[in-house]
Amino acid sequence: MQYIMKHVDVIIVGAGPVGLLTAIELTLGGVRVLVLERLAAASMAMKAMSIGPLASEALQRRGMAAAIVAEEARSIATMQKFAEQTGADLRGRAAKFSGHFAGLLIRKGAQKEPERRARTVDQPGLESMLADRARALGIEVRRECEVTRFVQQVDGIDVEWASPAGEDGIRCSYLVGCDGGRSLIRKMAGFDFPGTAPTSTFYQVIAEIDHPEHLSPVGWRRTSGGVFSYGPVPGRLFMLDFTGPPEDRQAPVTREEVEAVLRRISGADVRVTTLTHGSRWGDNTRLVDTYRQGRVLLAGDAAHVHSPFGGQGLSLGLVDAANLGWKLAAVVRGEMPESLLDTYTAERRPVAEGVLANTLAQAAILRPDPQSGAMRDLLANLMQIDDVNRLISEIMRGLSTRYDLGSDLDDVGRLIGDKPVSHGNVDASLYDVMQDGTGVLLDASTDGKPSKLVATSTQKIRCVAIETGPSMLIRPDACIAWAGEENSTDGLEEALRRWFNPTSDDRSRVRSER
Repeated sequence: MQYIMKHVDVIIVGAGPVGLLTAIELTLGGVRVLVLERLAAASMAMKAMSIGPLASEALQRRGMAAAIVAEEARSIATMQKFAEQTGADLRGRAAKFSGHFAGLLIRKGAQKEPERRARTVDQPGLESMLADRARALGIEVRRECEVTRFVQQVDGIDVEWASPAGEDGIRCSYLVGCDGGRSLIRKMAGFDFPGTAPTSTFYQVIAEIDHPEHLSPVGWRRTSGGVFSYGPVPGRLFMLDFTGPPEDRQAPVTREEVEAVLRRISGADVRVTTLTHGSRWGDNTRLVDTYRQGRVLLAGDAAHVHSPFGGQGLSLGLVDAANLGWKLAAVVRGEMPESLLDTYTAERRPVAEGVLANTLAQAAILRPDPQSGAMRDLLANLMQIDDVNRLISEIMRGLSTRYDLGSDLDDVGRLIGDKPVSHGNVDASLYDVMQDGTGVLLDASTDGKPSKLVATSTQKIRCVAIETGPSMLIRPDACIAWAGEENSTDGLEEALRRWFNPTSDDRSRVRSER
């Protein structure tokens, strides 16, 4: 095939939230990307209703803080309509609680960093803000393009796709699959995707119920038939049916099916009068053995699928994108060796393992049998202890994430939240100075030695003098790569070489790879 376009640095397959954020990260890193999407338009179906703290922070670092505030205000206004219709005290619940574990509430008062919270931004709103940011950066997104074939070469990948305009193709340096749980890229590349088969069926629908008051109180309800939750937006109904996996997941969800499952699970005498939207899926739990095979990488649901408890999947994928983007950009620019990409799997796969484990645990204690109920009651009592509630919360919010960078310091490997970095007469925040995707050195020394060391090593790090310590080297994905007390620079040079400025031997290897 004669390709119309000769070369692009990276092709991203999938224009959902994970694919768009990956494209944004790469573009800020100076890399030319092309996004291919099978769908003609963004899906407006209700999926995730919020994004976790780490995902929200990744967007704030890339210029979307105001958009998050606006989308959250819209979502809260919609929830207020539901509260007015049902009499539910949503504001009171929001003031006290910040999430749940299998329906067991997480208390705000028990948390160390309550300001690092999930944001009430639904998936259509999220995709809209990411699409706006991508357009502002000049990122090309081609819709109705389905990849039909790709071949890895020594120096790149030949990718072909079909669209209404006909067949086309291009040579790229790397291919990133962000095309969801049934990823075509994952299958075509031959990634192993082991895990557990589905045992139950989830439903999420928007419907009109003749007697919604029969489904009160609002919140997660575990019954002898399964689990359901009504709200917190008008008509939204979530159900978990433990009788088995869906016979045909792709079959249209009907009003009659939803009504039958709802009546059986809730035990309420209700009728579904209108079904606006309905989706069903199983609880299969799977994780790829590696996130990279040669020049093909995976992110988001293409790499991991699990049940939706706690709304962790979308956030997990967005932080995948934040971790991968700057690393792949540095490799494509020829500044870092390809081995940097190995840290993507090493850092993100253990996080996914943790999410898969906690979603399996949540399913186990929601089952309508006496043994599961006894375990759930035990955990409910334990969660009355602040330390236990805090631990569960940090797992669910992702704040327990710590990459193993080989340091004994607890800060190193953590993802840092936003913080003031004002010094003298200059007022700013950490995320303000990370908008262009560079690393940051927070220098709390009195002699400026850390900043001088950075300045002689690389121009890819912005040095910011701060008045209180510790000094920290922060990667573009907000991971703390180094921390030092007082005027010490012990370990800083090593961290700079590892993440930003390889040795001369590494540079030679980079040139030979290219």
